[in-house]
Amino acid sequence: MSSSDLAVIILAAGKGTRMKSDTHKVLHPLAGHPMLMHLIDTLEPLNPKRRVIVVGAGKEQVEAAVGNVAEIVVQEPQLGTGHAVQVTRDALKGFDGNVLILYGDVPMLTEQTLQAMVEARRDASVVVLGFRPADTKAYGRLVVNDAGELEAIVEHKDASDEQRQINLCNSGIMAVDGRELFTLLDQVGNDNASQEYYLTDIVEIARSRGLICSVVEAHEDEVMGVNSRKELAEAEAVFQRRKRDQFMADGVTLIDPNTVFFAHDTRVGRDVVIGPNVFFGPGVTVEDRVKIHSFSHLEGATVHEGASIGPFARLRPAADIGEGAKIGNFVEVKKSTIEKGAKVSHLTYIGDARVGEGANIGAGTITCNYDGFNKFKTDIGAGAFIGSNTSLVAPVTIGEGAIVGAGSVVTREVSADALAVTRATQKELGGWALKFREKQKK
Repeated sequence: MSSSDLAVIILAAGKGTRMKSDTHKVLHPLAGHPMLMHLIDTLEPLNPKRRVIVVGAGKEQVEAAVGNVAEIVVQEPQLGTGHAVQVTRDALKGFDGNVLILYGDVPMLTEQTLQAMVEARRDASVVVLGFRPADTKAYGRLVVNDAGELEAIVEHKDASDEQRQINLCNSGIMAVDGRELFTLLDQVGNDNASQEYYLTDIVEIARSRGLICSVVEAHEDEVMGVNSRKELAEAEAVFQRRKRDQFMADGVTLIDPNTVFFAHDTRVGRDVVIGPNVFFGPGVTVEDRVKIHSFSHLEGATVHEGASIGPFARLRPAADIGEGAKIGNFVEVKKSTIEKGAKVSHLTYIGDARVGEGANIGAGTITCNYDGFNKFKTDIGAGAFIGSNTSLVAPVTIGEGAIVGAGSVVTREVSADALAVTRATQKELGGWALKFREKQKK
């Protein structure tokens, strides 16, 4: 089957009470991106023809997050996982391809595993994703025969001592033949203590009809569920470990990998060196041969080839740092372009500005971009030199090659190659300090 023969059902109707939050459980962020969107992004290369998300409470939140990427259906009342899939019947009407059944709070699945499940579906009506945890806890066991076919899913409480020795466990994730899915579900009953309809029952029903069931295995990390803040932190750790390994394999040096945190969409080029305790928020692109020194924070920024950032620098959204430019310690840049070779080395705020090629911004410089109501732009020409402790009151333009003397407050345009100084004339009162001290002693 082609990828267009794929539909995806994402179950997200759980109340998420253990999260203790007003935010829908599946919308809690992982590396700066909602868990549910991680799953949807992972599915993108498979090009599913239909996407259906099953929700209970919090429908409006989920709809706002996914937009038109998927159809939302409501499970009310919530009568188990089998019932949750049943409510997608109308949404999948007429579909007879592969159906992947996933969980919105299991965000760490890889494209490779999902593709393997779709491929395995060619030879089996039902494919279950299994894993081998370090601790089998109370997971259901997958009983596989000598031919490699899945014979049964046995819940821990119902398993014999021999079956409990099986370490192949059920994740609940499935790929099912769309021609058979709802026929199988129609035969699922709720004669159990919870009076719920369990999706896992379709394996026994399929086997009784002579249909083949099989298993695809995934790493334990891929199928971890997130039901609490603690588990969210554990998932974050898995994501970060994967991302660090990926970047180092691609030619990025991480001096202390465990202290560097990436966002879901961070892009880093080759021969980049990243120091300890660097944090990337969403929307950062770093080109080749950049150095990012310790304790820097980047979000929504672009850093071009050969630039140097930090230590203790902050790049905020729409910061664009040019080739070979330098952003030094305790410098904050927001919605500004720092052009090729420019230097902003110390203790400076650059907001809503352009710093021209080769310009040098002295320590303690501030672009005063906000008057309490509106933002205004500062434009600093190529080769300009801004002395230390200068305030540039926007809107203002500093011409190419101009020099602004240290301690100035600039409120008007400075012409190209001019010197602008606004500080008051220095005065000196001889002996005044000595007289003052003596007076204070009395």
